[in-house]
Amino acid sequence: MKRHKFLNMYFTTTISVSLVLFLIGLECVILMSARDLIRQVKENVVLTVVMQEEATSDDVLRLTNILKVAPFVLDSRFISREEALQDHIESLGEDPQKFLGYNPLTDAFELRLKESYAQTDSIKVIDSRLSSLPYVEKVIYQADVVSALDKNLNKVVLVLLVIAIALLIIALVLIGNTIQLQIYSKRFLINTMRLVGATPWVIKWPFIRRNIWIGVEASVVACGLLALVYYYCYSQYGLSLFPLNEMTIGCLVGVVMISGFVITFFASLMATNRYIRMKTNKLYEV
Repeated sequence: MKRHKFLNMYFTTTISVSLVLFLIGLECVILMSARDLIRQVKENVVLTVVMQEEATSDDVLRLTNILKVAPFVLDSRFISREEALQDHIESLGEDPQKFLGYNPLTDAFELRLKESYAQTDSIKVIDSRLSSLPYVEKVIYQADVVSALDKNLNKVVLVLLVIAIALLIIALVLIGNTIQLQIYSKRFLINTMRLVGATPWVIKWPFIRRNIWIGVEASVVACGLLALVYYYCYSQYGLSLFPLNEMTIGCLVGVVMISGFVITFFASLMATNRYIRMKTNKLYEV
């Protein structure tokens, strides 16, 4: 009967801790997804470098070589004046050559910036540097869009950070209460061990060891649940919750495993300390 009761409590605690660690893992998934989304948005900021009309093929080659080694360029694409004219005709349905008698468009480069440079201040510096080249007419980008992107992305990061902290606090409280209840049932045993002269560490260690093991098992269960959620979302909706690579998987598993170990360790330590310090007559009042 006692063994059955012990196993039931062990199972309940493991499941409870697993669900809380799953919540922590889900929080990490949300943050990684947001981070990946922000990266994708920033890397799609486009700058158009318009060449001067009299720019030669040598000037185009010079700028090509500059952009190849520029630290801010993710990738670049050269658009000849003929290609630009064809794009103009396809998008607007009009050929300016028919009423102007010549092609008014010039050669240009389209640049996509690296994430760390896709912000207002950095783009202004890039604009100034490229515009100063003698064969560059101007640099075109949507300044208002970039500015709005900066502000809105910062707000998104702040909101997600607040949610993450709130979820972490909830997780800590839930795991702490679960382990507290488990050790509560052993408060008289703890008191007996204290009265017969057992040192505090001798009393604490069996509870800490057991709950650390629960934390490890719960971490494995939580990682399995996260894998199932990822597989379901990807197989049913084609939705990848986060970039699937060794670094992100390692980070996610590491956070869940370390959280399981650290939280159960300190929760056990605080709960046993409470009952070790508690006087015998107080045990009946809690």
